[in-house]
Amino acid sequence: MTHVITDKCIRCKYQDCVVYCPVECFHEGVNMLVINPDVCIDCGVCIEDCPVGAIIPDTDPQADQWVELNKEYSLKWPIITVKGIPPQDAAEWDDVENKLPFLDPRPVEQK
Repeated sequence: MTHVITDKCIRCKYQDCVVYCPVECFHEGVNMLVINPDVCIDCGVCIEDCPVGAIIPDTDPQADQWVELNKEYSLKWPIITVKGIPPQDAAEWDDVENKLPFLDPRPVEQK
């Protein structure tokens, strides 16, 4: 089992979840994070750390579409291990639903 990040992360990208991850399974895009399902050890620490509830187990009925998206982008985007600064307008996007059309498929530029 693994965890996946849903579209609730898009345009919020708070990054609290990466701080305590013991296996470095998070990857960063321009406006979203994803979890590499082949690296995630299902510890669940990240779930409580996400302020918008964007992380769910892959056994959740809503997870189906997010498993493939997380896998695909985790192979394209760099690993993130340190919490960065969320977007300035992140709070404005907290309660917005169905944010998939706003996904930017580009990886974040490495620092």
